[in-house]
Amino acid sequence: MISGSIVALVTPMHSGSLEVDWDALKGLVEWHIEQGTNAIVAVGTTGESATLGVSEHSSVIRFVVDHAAGKIPVIAGTGANSTAEAIVLTRAAKEAGADACLLVTPYYNKPTQEGLYLHHKAIADAVDISQILYNVPGRTACDMLPETVLRLAAIDNIVGIKEATGDLTRAKQLIEQCPADFAIYSGDDHSARELMLLGGKGDISVTANVAPRLMSEMCAAAISGDEATAAALDAKLGPVHDAMFVEANPIPVKWAVSELGLMSDALRLPMTPLAPEHRDTVRNALHRIGVN
Repeated sequence: MISGSIVALVTPMHSGSLEVDWDALKGLVEWHIEQGTNAIVAVGTTGESATLGVSEHSSVIRFVVDHAAGKIPVIAGTGANSTAEAIVLTRAAKEAGADACLLVTPYYNKPTQEGLYLHHKAIADAVDISQILYNVPGRTACDMLPETVLRLAAIDNIVGIKEATGDLTRAKQLIEQCPADFAIYSGDDHSARELMLLGGKGDISVTANVAPRLMSEMCAAAISGDEATAAALDAKLGPVHDAMFVEANPIPVKWAVSELGLMSDALRLPMTPLAPEHRDTVRNALHRIGVN
């Protein structure tokens, strides 16, 4: 079971051309391995999956898998609001050697709970690779209810969920009712510590892009039940959690990673660079944890 601090990795791009910056991407993978990140999500929603074409998306997954070189697991973001496209991306991830896939609920379509069940069942039936559900209704306008998660958890290769509602009551229900080998991950940095102390297996994290070692240490403490250490580390990280959402993700985090000198802050439209009035907030948060 993949556990701990799992970075929702940004996808670096060249300023101007907005092509993927492969050198910077290689550097990020190596940095996360060195800093103790436990796993990488390649081309999740933080990785701007919505603006990468299918071929390009698949190439980034393969590149990250190749450069992680088995040192840490790679989870491929392969969700889409078309079931057929999600199957294509999930097959490509398996062929690339990804350890698992992360599939966001179909956005915009607003499927019924039965539609969500059939969507994920179809992908699981089509591709024999471990699959992690991803529920983030604030971004998708689609909430996968616990009853649907429980139905999907009975499918052998659906192995977990990234629950990004920040609702700890829901998280506790899932932890208690899902099979023991079904992993509940946080997708909300602000409440991740508490979810892991309840029995969650890790945090698929935006903050880990800029504070990988601290996030890894915090997750390890929380998963082991060391409440005091986890709380102290999380308190230190709190301003960064806040700063990463002063504008829509991944705008602040890409700017923050660029401040560390690891890549440019380029994003593809319709996303735009961080507004000048927010830059001191992000810079000061990084300064407080000593990473800039």
